[in-house]
Amino acid sequence: MKKNIMPLHLIPCGQSAKVAGLTADGSTRRRMLDFGLIIDTIVESLRKSPSGDPIAYEIRGAVIALRSEEASKIMVELI
Repeated sequence: MKKNIMPLHLIPCGQSAKVAGLTADGSTRRRMLDFGLIIDTIVESLRKSPSGDPIAYEIRGAVIALRSEEASKIMVELI
């Protein structure tokens, strides 16, 4: 495993990353795939809510808010 792979919720705001894999299963995995979160998809962390959770991400031109619990199941590689 490459050392710059981490869960999505850990990337700083303004940083882009490429999806390396999903660790979620079941309906959560299906929902992520429906968002277009497949291998090599570029995701940008846009901003955190005032409480820090959820975080807004740009995925394939759409802005999606994900809770840290969900984003932690998306493994990304910093670019």
